Amino acid sequence: MPSKARSLLILALVVIFTGIGAGLGGMLLALLLHGIQHLAYGYSLDSLISHETFLLGVTAAAPERRVLVLITCGLVAGAGWWLIYRYGRPLGSIKQAVSAQAPIMPPKTTLAHAVLQIITVALGSPLGREVAPREVGALAATWLSQRARLAPDMHRLIVACGAGAGLAAVYNVPLGGAVFVLEVLVGVFSWPAAVIALATSAIGASVAWIGLGAEAQYVVPHFVLSPGLIAWALACGPVFGLAAYGFNRLTGAARSNAARGWRLPVLSLINFTIIGGLAIFLPQILGNGKGPAQLGFDNELTIGLAAVLLVVKVLITASSLRAGAAGGLLTPALANGALLAIILGGAWSLLWPGVPLGAFAIIGAAAFLASSMSMPLTAIVLVAEFTRIDHDFLVPIILAVAGSMCMSKLCVLWEKR
Repeated sequence: MPSKARSLLILALVVIFTGIGAGLGGMLLALLLHGIQHLAYGYSLDSLISHETFLLGVTAAAPERRVLVLITCGLVAGAGWWLIYRYGRPLGSIKQAVSAQAPIMPPKTTLAHAVLQIITVALGSPLGREVAPREVGALAATWLSQRARLAPDMHRLIVACGAGAGLAAVYNVPLGGAVFVLEVLVGVFSWPAAVIALATSAIGASVAWIGLGAEAQYVVPHFVLSPGLIAWALACGPVFGLAAYGFNRLTGAARSNAARGWRLPVLSLINFTIIGGLAIFLPQILGNGKGPAQLGFDNELTIGLAAVLLVVKVLITASSLRAGAAGGLLTPALANGALLAIILGGAWSLLWPGVPLGAFAIIGAAAFLASSMSMPLTAIVLVAEFTRIDHDFLVPIILAVAGSMCMSKLCVLWEKR
């Protein structure tokens, strides 16, 4: 076999098995998450995949149980990350792994880090679960790339695609996973990168269907596009950019000053115990934010409750990072955007009534997510795949995302003056 054909065959096999590995990893992590949630809060004990949501299970659980579970979360988080930072090898991010230096992510430490994120989010941590499957997908890709002895540039691309396939698997977003790779991780839109990213994400998502099914992340009612909604998207897009900039500053400072050493288990226990106390009155705050976002999309939140949930969610997200917990900010950012949109949309409806609050929430979720993670294209695609909205709804989403990104970048430029 000619050397070029052999190289292409090896690359094709690496792409296929990267997608399979990331899909299996994402699926197993999601099943672990569901299993711990069901056991901790005592709902749907006969099935890992259930139509009873985490929010329903948490709300039905006794207030004392919520407090005990969050105390357990604080103990697990504090002890777990103290052990990882004390005895594990230095952790590297996926961004670092796909950089020019391409440092190798330590397999055992990274895997422990990923599993601990899943456990704590399942117990009620307000951080996101999406980093864990990305890390596992990147680990699988790294192992395969090393065995295949791929060139450095291709190795970095495969690692990025493994991370994207992990994201695609856990959220059932094959296109979103691929766009995330191209826009966020590698910043390249060449056709070879696009083909590999699309293939790995599609394989990862389809493999995960075996255990998770092909359900949408959010079930939303049908919303009708209106001139008022488009006008609101244009007017309020910059507000989401400003809010996302503030959220990034807050969470960035919390991460930079995250507890280490003996302070980590102490602050972790205090932080999650306080969250458990708040959950007595506000069970919606538990978890990564999917519950509040779904309530917003379903038109089930009042403006007052949305405001309370937004303030509490932002504060406990920052406090958890400050206490030393780890996790993503994708779903928390999406929830923050939906909650802020309920507030802004409610005020708008006083002047221009007729638009359901859930319609505002979908647009706000995309606008806030885009600016908070600097990924406008990925945010639009993710929200479209998460909710499976009508095609026409992309117009106000795109307008809001554009306004949000412009304001966010203006804030960054103003800060640098």
